Amino acid sequence: MFDLTILMPCLNEEENIAYCIEQAHEYLSSEGILGEILVVDNDSIDRSVEIANAHGATVIKEHRRGYGRALRTGLAAAQGDVIIFGDCDSTYDFANLDPIYQPLVENKVDFMTGDRFGGQMEEGAMSWSHKLGVPFLSWCGRVKFGVKIHDWHCGIRGIRKDALQKLNLQTDGMEFATEMIAEASRKGLRIGEVSVPLKRAQNERQEKLRTIRDGFRHLWYILKA
Repeated sequence: MFDLTILMPCLNEEENIAYCIEQAHEYLSSEGILGEILVVDNDSIDRSVEIANAHGATVIKEHRRGYGRALRTGLAAAQGDVIIFGDCDSTYDFANLDPIYQPLVENKVDFMTGDRFGGQMEEGAMSWSHKLGVPFLSWCGRVKFGVKIHDWHCGIRGIRKDALQKLNLQTDGMEFATEMIAEASRKGLRIGEVSVPLKRAQNERQEKLRTIRDGFRHLWYILKA
């Protein structure tokens, strides 16, 4: 039904979600793409849903908490031939999705993920703990699964709908990011990676990541898979 679904998992992002949705509208309009903006609300207790609706997004609710759970619900509901998903905390640029979208729509790759370490990271956009932890866990992923991706935990990615249907995604937490690359490799998808900017959030927000807990969830998935 659509050429592109721009999918945003959301948990208490009232301060930044309007900015992200407006960027997504700008991209669809400027490129003349028939698309939908889909927000999966993961049981927010703030005004995120109200704001998303007011800015023209389609909102679906997933009351079972978890990054992976929200994305799995959104991916299943997406109606685009290509799906690009990213965190709606204003750290990613939804106004310029061509580096992810074009290789997918041109059928050059099946799955495209961003690389925050490619030289476009704004100062202060990532904590030092994540600057150390993400490369280590990404190295573990490369060794275990043989996929030469530099940044296994980037929050903006894209996939073709026909390729998504081949994947058996099961995790509910932050380890979903690792599972998706591993499963794409197991199913023989053509995987691409492109440098993406990472910015400081436009407005102050509560950090959702828990460095130690989420790091161990990724590591445990790698070890047991």
